[in-house]
Amino acid sequence: MTPRLSIALLGGAAMGMAAVAVLAPVEGVRAAPAGSCGSLTGLTIANGKIDSAVMVKQGESITTEAGKPSLPAPATFCRVHAVLKPTPRSEVKIEVWLPESAGWNGKLLGAGNGGYGGTLTLPALTMRTGLARGYAATGSDMGHLSTDVDAKWALNEPEKIVDFGHRANHLAALLAKQVVASYYPKPLAAAYFHGCSDGGREALNEAQRYPTDYDAIIAGAPANPWTRLMTGFMADHRAAFGKPESIIPNAKLKLLQTAALAKCDAADGVADKVIEDPRKCGFDPVVLQCKAGAGDDANCLSAPQVETARALYRGPVDAKGKSIFPGYMPGAEAVPGTWDLWLTGTNAQHGRFATEFYRYMVHAKPDWQPADYDPIADPRLAAKKFANVLDAGTDLSAFYKRGGKLILYHGWYDAAIPPENTINYFEELKRTQRQASSSTRLFMVPGMSHCLGGPGATGFDPLTALDQWRQGGAAPERIVATRYDNPLFAYIGLPAKALGTRPLCAYPKVAHWKGTGSTDDAANFDCVAPS
Repeated sequence: MTPRLSIALLGGAAMGMAAVAVLAPVEGVRAAPAGSCGSLTGLTIANGKIDSAVMVKQGESITTEAGKPSLPAPATFCRVHAVLKPTPRSEVKIEVWLPESAGWNGKLLGAGNGGYGGTLTLPALTMRTGLARGYAATGSDMGHLSTDVDAKWALNEPEKIVDFGHRANHLAALLAKQVVASYYPKPLAAAYFHGCSDGGREALNEAQRYPTDYDAIIAGAPANPWTRLMTGFMADHRAAFGKPESIIPNAKLKLLQTAALAKCDAADGVADKVIEDPRKCGFDPVVLQCKAGAGDDANCLSAPQVETARALYRGPVDAKGKSIFPGYMPGAEAVPGTWDLWLTGTNAQHGRFATEFYRYMVHAKPDWQPADYDPIADPRLAAKKFANVLDAGTDLSAFYKRGGKLILYHGWYDAAIPPENTINYFEELKRTQRQASSSTRLFMVPGMSHCLGGPGATGFDPLTALDQWRQGGAAPERIVATRYDNPLFAYIGLPAKALGTRPLCAYPKVAHWKGTGSTDDAANFDCVAPS
C-alpha cells in the first residue's frame, strides 16, 4: 500500500497535494446528442446546477485532479458534474456516473470520501469499481476544496462543517436518484453506499440520519465518533512525542513486530505472520527493554520507549485509568504504512489530523498548537460543539425498519483507527437495536492494515455479499478474501497476482484451519466460535 492511498482513506491525498476548484477535464470526452447524456445539463435541481454532462468511452482516462494519475474507464458512461449550494456558504461538488442503459444493473452505488475530503479522488475509486459492475455511482468532495489532511477550510465556516459532517453525501444521494430517474427508462431497483475510514463514518451517518437514502450500507473501519477519535489521536501523539526520549524510531518497530509474532503468530494453528485475533496475544513490550547500563541500544527499547509502546497498545486512559479510546494491535508494527505512517513516524498522521481538528474547528485559532491542548477541557469542548454534527450514533431503528442491511469490516492491523472501536460500535448496536443481530454483520480482517493492504488476505468483495443479502439471500456468514502480491493494484482493479485465500468469518467467529490441506486455500478453514 502506498502512503498516499493509506492516508487518503482516513485522510487524504498525499501531504502538500494541491486540488483543483473543479474536476480536471477528461481526455477525449465528447458532447452527447440532445435528449441523452448532454441533455442532463438542462435538468432543474434544487440549490444548484449541473454544469457538465459528457460521455466517456471505455478505456478513456478518468481524471479527478489536475496533474494526477488517471485510470481507464471500465465501461462507457455519462459523467455528470454538479455544484450544489444548500446554504450561501456551501459549495458541494458532486459527480454521478451513468453506465449505458443496456449495461446498467438497475442499482446505484454511493461512494464515501476520506479524511477531511476536499476532492473526488477517493470516491472515484469506489465509483469506478461500481461502474465496472454495471452500477450507476455517485460521490462528493464533502463541500470544500482542500487536501484530505487539511482543515483550514473549516475556520469559522459552520455550514461547511455541516456539509462535511453529513449533508454533502445526503445531497449526492438525492441528486443521483434524480439524475438516474431522468436518464434511464426503468426505475431504480436498489441503492447502496460503501465507504471506509472517514467514508465509514459517512456510511454510518447515512444509516442514522438519512435512512431512506440507501437500502443497504457497507462501513469499513469507520472513523467514528469523530470527536472522540480526534481526542484519541491527540493522546496517541502526546504519548509518542511528549518527551524526546519516548520516541520510538522506525528502525525499532521491527523489534516489536518480531517479538509479537514470535509470541502469538502460531497460536491460531498457522504460522503465517498473521495473528487471527491479536486481542488474545497479551504481548508486553517490556521483554524488549534494554538491560541496565545498556543505554538506548539499537537492539532493545529504552524504558521510556517501552512505556510509549504500552500506551499505544493500551489506548488512552483518563486520570482514573478508564479507557478513553481503544489501542492498536500487535503484529504489524513495522509493516510500511502502519505505525510509521500513523503513530510513530516523523510526520505521524495522528498528530496532524488532531491538530487540524482542534486548531480550525474546535478553537478556530490558526495559531493553536498541540502544546496548548487541555486533556480535560478540550475533549469536552469538542463534543459539545461538534458531536451532533460529525458523530454517528447507534439509533438505526428507522434504517432497520425499512429493511436496511449493514456490513461492517475492520482490519486487525489497522494503525489509523483502532480495530476494537468498530467491535465496540457493533456490540452497542446489538445491545440497543432489536434488529441489529439479524440486519448487521461485522467482519474482522486478519492481517489487513487501514482499509486495504497488509500481510494477510485482504482483498474481498463486501458489495456482492451485501447485494445478495439485500435481495433476499441469507445473511453473509463467510466471505472469501484473497492475498495478493500487490493489494493496491487489486483494490483499484489493475492486474495483481493471487497468492492464496482465507475466509473472513462473521464476528465473533474466527477462521480455523482444519489441519489438512493448504493453508493458502480458504476451503481448508472453518468458521468457528472463539474459544
